[in-house]
Amino acid sequence: MRKDKVGMDSAKGNGLDRRKAATPVGPMQNWLCLKAGGSAIVQEMKVALTRMFQIEAAHALPRLPQGHKCARMHGHSFRIEVRVEGECDAKLGWLMDYADIKETFAPFFDQLDHRCLNDVPGLDNPTSENLAKWIWDRLKPALPLLSAVVVAETCTARAEYRGD
Repeated sequence: MRKDKVGMDSAKGNGLDRRKAATPVGPMQNWLCLKAGGSAIVQEMKVALTRMFQIEAAHALPRLPQGHKCARMHGHSFRIEVRVEGECDAKLGWLMDYADIKETFAPFFDQLDHRCLNDVPGLDNPTSENLAKWIWDRLKPALPLLSAVVVAETCTARAEYRGD
């Protein structure tokens, strides 16, 4: 392999230039193959999509020591990221419709938004970590490409769950 003048890797001898089309997301890579003459062939295109949601909710963390500030009832503007990963459909040029992610998450959004999370079945200890897993467990059966759920309770603190 050699570097051409614009810093792209080029392959010799097969009539194709392999160029990285985008910075990889995690371990995934996107490759665009160009035939001599410039016509594009999508060889492989793995992508990650993230749909973000925001809920307003209160919680108390009952298993913390007495006097800990998070043991008291308090609220957050939780930011929830639902991430899916997989192969782009060559014809459509996308992995899936963002609206499908939103529709799949909608019933859970309704169970969480403007609620006391401690009152939601299965969230008796509603840490960000447990909330991310709670969401995963409910989304994964209907969203098989689900790869991560991220729950941020502040702009500097978040938990990510990627399955067991």
